[in-house]
Amino acid sequence: MDTFQAIVSKRDTRRYADLPVPDEVVERVLQAGRIAGSARNRQPWRFVVVESEDRRARLAEAVYAPENVLGAGLVVAIVGSGGLDNGRCTQNMMLAAWNDGVASCPNGIADADAAGEALGLGADEAVATVLSFGYPASGRTGESRSAEEWIDRADRKPLDELVQRI
Repeated sequence: MDTFQAIVSKRDTRRYADLPVPDEVVERVLQAGRIAGSARNRQPWRFVVVESEDRRARLAEAVYAPENVLGAGLVVAIVGSGGLDNGRCTQNMMLAAWNDGVASCPNGIADADAAGEALGLGADEAVATVLSFGYPASGRTGESRSAEEWIDRADRKPLDELVQRI
């Protein structure tokens, strides 16, 4: 998929088809996160792939929308600090997944302590975000519309409200 097409067609998806995410797609998603740029190349993250149903259920209780985690084909917790760097890593992973037709949604942490406990983290570690991935239940793909159609359908402020040229 064209990079611009992937960017404009990517939507947070919360309903997934009951299909597994193939190992090669999981590997590409994780690699995309690993190679994300970071300040001073600190790479302030690590990835926890949550495969255990028990841990996934416990983690779901710690996010704002548990159904996103419970219905996903793949759940990855990004552990670490880094703010902007974690955002870059997260976006890389979601766009890499979407390139392979796998939708995603970042999930905010409602209870940081419970999230850490669900993942077996140490006291000095924190979950930055939880990503849920899966094939979209709608069957929609990034190529189902043109880039222009995706842009026109986006519920976003017009560009002229966001750009100031000085």
